[in-house]
Amino acid sequence: MRSLEQIQDWPVRHAAAGVVTGAGAVSQGDAERVFPLASVTKPLVAYAVLVAVEEGAIELDQPAGPPGATVRHLLAHTSGLAFDTTDVLAEPGARRIYSSSGFEVLAEFVADQTGIAFDEYLRDAVFEPLGMKSSALTGSAGHACKSSVADLLLFAAELLNPRLISVETHAEATTVQFPGVNGILPGYGSKRPNDWGLGFEIRDAKSPHWTGGANSPRTYGHFGQSGTFLWVDPEIGVACVALADENFGDWAREVWPVLSDAVIAEARLASNTVAK
Repeated sequence: MRSLEQIQDWPVRHAAAGVVTGAGAVSQGDAERVFPLASVTKPLVAYAVLVAVEEGAIELDQPAGPPGATVRHLLAHTSGLAFDTTDVLAEPGARRIYSSSGFEVLAEFVADQTGIAFDEYLRDAVFEPLGMKSSALTGSAGHACKSSVADLLLFAAELLNPRLISVETHAEATTVQFPGVNGILPGYGSKRPNDWGLGFEIRDAKSPHWTGGANSPRTYGHFGQSGTFLWVDPEIGVACVALADENFGDWAREVWPVLSDAVIAEARLASNTVAK
């Protein structure tokens, strides 16, 4: 996929990227290089939590976190917890407060309910079944996973065609939870509304945004402050992953949407060519 060659011109020391379509996965750069994911950790953690729901170990509407909050609130950043502390800033469901500490609370809750350390649970529930051999949670469940493009392409393929969780649970995770709730999208300011699913940010009509203008409103995913992103566009059946070793900033705001639009254009052209 020629569009992925753009990463060669990014102002970073190392970058790798990849795309999954119905035709398979392709990558550019060192797909085996392990990068810190920062907040791209959260979708991986969320998926393990959803596996725990499917296994009956926990329930989405089970109380967890601050008073009145549930597993669903924690996954959707509406528990009221602050970004990096357990201070309660709002009533559950009232505001979309992006909370890394909320995912730490969530991981502790799953560990308590299952009797399994969360890093082990994530490994057994997600990494091993998908063959993600270079992935590991090395600290906070909010931001401390490490992984490679090769591994994240396996996860992206799972998101396009779920096998570890049911289609119904996947659909719930990737549609808006607590519609109409406003909040701050890190790096992009106030969004009204600031739509999220269960561990996945949902693009909807947000502008500006880290995905491309060609991405459909149903696009979901996450980006990380370490220079990482993963998005899935279910309307066109394409997922894109990019990892870099330069922290998120103006460079990423400039090049990420350009790459996303180029990937979508190339994928659509290939799809139309096959159709003819």
